[in-house]
Amino acid sequence: RTLQASSMSLVLPENFVHILRILNTNVDGKQKVVFALRSIRGVGRRFATLVCKKADVDTNRRAGELSPEEIERVVAIIQDPRKYKIPDWFLNRQKDVFDGAFTQITSNGLDMKFRDDIERLRKIRNHRGLRHTWGVRVRGQHTKTTGRCGRTVGVSKKKGG
Repeated sequence: RTLQASSMSLVLPENFVHILRILNTNVDGKQKVVFALRSIRGVGRRFATLVCKKADVDTNRRAGELSPEEIERVVAIIQDPRKYKIPDWFLNRQKDVFDGAFTQITSNGLDMKFRDDIERLRKIRNHRGLRHTWGVRVRGQHTKTTGRCGRTVGVSKKKGG
């Protein structure tokens, strides 16, 4: 008796898009919406799920099946989540140091804010800023034996002894 391999094929609708461009990020259209949104920097599992629920998008659909209107709704919610009643504790930038705003920062803005924060810490000569400047571990890890990253390890032997 021979077993036949059952091959499931993905039946694509006529308006299927293989690669979407959302918030300056290429998003794979073959993945489900929640997982596809996670490829955008600054959007995690729970935030992507919440955005899909707020935008009335079925989480079991593929990202390439979304209509342009649905994509616009998703982008609008990601860019201004407080307007759509997403709580402040859900956002990745809470009580910003400069303007006190609660926002969700994505893609290029994430890099800029991270760099600005480190520069601010260096400028005020904060301990964390100094550790960043010196290139050593910042968050209280032990550094005696771990994380040497190519530095000389071990004891060197003396000659002629």
